[in-house]
Amino acid sequence: MPARLNKARAWWRSTILQDTFLSCLGSFFAFLLVRFLANPIYGFATHFAIYVGSAAVFTLLGLLISGSFRIVSTGKSDNFSIDRLFLTVLVKEIGMIFLMISDKGGFSQPAFIALAIISDTLFSSMDIFIVHTTLARLREETLEMKELSTRPNTLVYGDDDDAALFAESAQQTGRYNLLGLITRNPEMDNKIIREFRIYYVPDDDVMDALQWRLGGIDCILFPKGNSGGPESGSGGGEADSLPPVSKMTAFGRFIKRSFDITFSGILLVVFLPLIILCALAVLIEDGAPVIYSQERIGRKGRPFYILKFRSMRRDAESMGIPRLYSGDDDPRLTRVGRFLRQHHLDELPQLWNVFRGDMSFIGYRPERQYYIDRIMEKNPRYRYLYQIRPGVTSYATLYNGYTDTLEKMLTRLDLDLYYLRNHSVAFDMRVLGQTFLRIVGGKKF
Repeated sequence: MPARLNKARAWWRSTILQDTFLSCLGSFFAFLLVRFLANPIYGFATHFAIYVGSAAVFTLLGLLISGSFRIVSTGKSDNFSIDRLFLTVLVKEIGMIFLMISDKGGFSQPAFIALAIISDTLFSSMDIFIVHTTLARLREETLEMKELSTRPNTLVYGDDDDAALFAESAQQTGRYNLLGLITRNPEMDNKIIREFRIYYVPDDDVMDALQWRLGGIDCILFPKGNSGGPESGSGGGEADSLPPVSKMTAFGRFIKRSFDITFSGILLVVFLPLIILCALAVLIEDGAPVIYSQERIGRKGRPFYILKFRSMRRDAESMGIPRLYSGDDDPRLTRVGRFLRQHHLDELPQLWNVFRGDMSFIGYRPERQYYIDRIMEKNPRYRYLYQIRPGVTSYATLYNGYTDTLEKMLTRLDLDLYYLRNHSVAFDMRVLGQTFLRIVGGKKF
């Protein structure tokens, strides 16, 4: 109990310091905004110090009255309710109003005083609210990644309906990631019972090969009354057999997402003329639609629609069967589309995917479910990529290029899993820099 109490107190202290800093930051920007619009202020430094110092005092008072710092997060719930946020800011702003009545902040006109209070309220509320909601989301992502990465890869011994029922019940507990059934009967190899595939495992060598194929086997479960067969226990000690886990810290993910939002927003504005020009070129050559959207699978295995400038004819997949891009000689490409592909301009609309949160600048390249199913038949470790957002570019793209065969997809998966284990803010910046240099240098990938 004392350890838990000390942890709660440490949380409270950090929350108080964080929110006081964010509130003072809002006051800082509000005062400078009004100072920019107002006439020169005599004794500016003194008034500024009094204003920001008073903001800190009144914020602390607001935090104590609202009690917001005592709401410690549990599970996936947020640690900060909106009503207590506004109560904290309300107490602060009432105090600031009394301050401005006596000191006036050096502003000579009542309109500037009113603007200072209004701006202070908006900036302080936005600062605290955005940071709290972002941190709450990061905590939720951390719990989701932990849940995904800690469920052991599991096989069930048996090749009959009873074994399949046992596997279903084990899977429904949420404690296991069921990969299938194993048997010593060669006639049952590769058959399906209740959606579980049966693998023929006659000896240890086949079991070792199966571990690699399935991305590691952590344990084998035996239905009641079933003994014998392959030995149960942990599956392999090799690093490549263990479930890959994202090592990026919560702070690193906060920096990464903040960078994605800020940089994609800036690029959408800067590249707007180029985006319009590319859209007109596609429209003039081959008509509408200009934007091509396609369902891909992203973080947590959820589908989203990736956006690109349409570079192929409108009947490129008229047969209804997905076809891989086969390079600059692909007969489905239009003339404008070939130019856009060669210079990676077709991916400019993905800046909106990054801004929305469907993607990140750096991650793994998202695939369609059709190809994911074929990849996972060979290597089910693809599912571990669902811990993170897919990217506009990736570490694998630099070294593996475009994937036009299943073999390249499997090689890319190994590189993506290496990225998953080792990625960081510095790693992402290095990949982003190398991608930029290759595009500017005209190198294909």
